Amino acid sequence: MDHPIFTESVRRIRAWLGPTGLDPVQQEVLERLVHSSGDLTIAPELRFSPGACAAGLAALAAGAPILTDTAMAAAAVTPMVRRSFGNPVHTVLAWAPALAPDGSTRTAAGMAPALAALPGAVVLIGSAPTALERLLELVGGNDPAAGVVPPALVIGMPVGFVGVAESKRHLAASALPQIRLEGSKGGAGLVAATVNALLRRAWLDRA
Repeated sequence: MDHPIFTESVRRIRAWLGPTGLDPVQQEVLERLVHSSGDLTIAPELRFSPGACAAGLAALAAGAPILTDTAMAAAAVTPMVRRSFGNPVHTVLAWAPALAPDGSTRTAAGMAPALAALPGAVVLIGSAPTALERLLELVGGNDPAAGVVPPALVIGMPVGFVGVAESKRHLAASALPQIRLEGSKGGAGLVAATVNALLRRAWLDRA
């Protein structure tokens, strides 16, 4: 399943990182993030809620849908999905209005119908902190009309400087199973790398 160049890259990454104190699945997530970004400084900013990886592995192996905030992230996970469990991959924009509502974004506006249509999804937020904030409103009881099933796992890594750190702090304060990067780092490539690491591990463990 792994290309020799990827295998050698991971060996070098592991040597550069040294001991991390992470469990084996968390370590694989970190290694793929470093491999995808070329950034060894990611390690101190990576956070896992208790049981997050186990929840993600179980959901993905059971065929849970994957919901992303961008087409770029969806495209980046599709090859691994095709080689593993064939999970449906969707973007929030499929449920978004053509124009952003005043004071909001299309991704935030599409979050409620997307979650309602995809209960128990693995949700990837790499670009839109507004979408992450809306997700938290919907599953946190702040929108009683929503009635959505919480995601099986949230990979919260929006990138940037406006509302990003705040949305991650709000995610950290929630009870949702989550994998996140603190601070301003993130992006479509990193959320995709995270779910690809989980898909790979779940596929290897399927027997």
